Amino acid sequence: MTNFSVIENKISAAKKYLKILQRYRKYSKEELVGDIDLCGATERYLYLAVQATIDLSEAVIAFKKFRKPVTFSEAFSILEEEGIINQKMAQILINMTGFRNIIIHDYEKINYDIVYNILNKKLKDIESFLELVEEKVIR
Repeated sequence: MTNFSVIENKISAAKKYLKILQRYRKYSKEELVGDIDLCGATERYLYLAVQATIDLSEAVIAFKKFRKPVTFSEAFSILEEEGIINQKMAQILINMTGFRNIIIHDYEKINYDIVYNILNKKLKDIESFLELVEEKVIR
C-alpha cells in the first residue's frame, strides 16, 4: 500500500468515526454520563477519531518526506511548519492528542464537560483538518 493510499484510508476512517459520533450528539451530557454504554461508546469513538487524525498526520509526513516526529503532538507542529495547517489548527489538534492520552492512560480522570464539548463543538475541527489534507496533499 502506498503512502497515498494510507492517507486516503485514514481520511476515510476518520470520516467514518465522525459520522458515528454524530449519533451521540442527540444526548444531553447527563444522559451520556448516566448511561455506561453510551459513555463508553462516545469515549471510544472520540479516541478513534483523534487517533485517525494522528495516523493521518504521520502518513502525510511520510508521504511528503518531512522530518519525523518524536511524539504524536509533534506531528501537528511539523504539519504547521510545512504549511499544511496553521498554528491555530495545530494547537487544536495537539490539545485533542492530549485528550486522547487521557482517555487511554488516565481514564478515571476524564472530564465529561470536555467530552461533551468535543462531541458537540469540536468535531468540526477534525473535519476542517481532513479538508485541509485533502486540499493540500491529495489534490
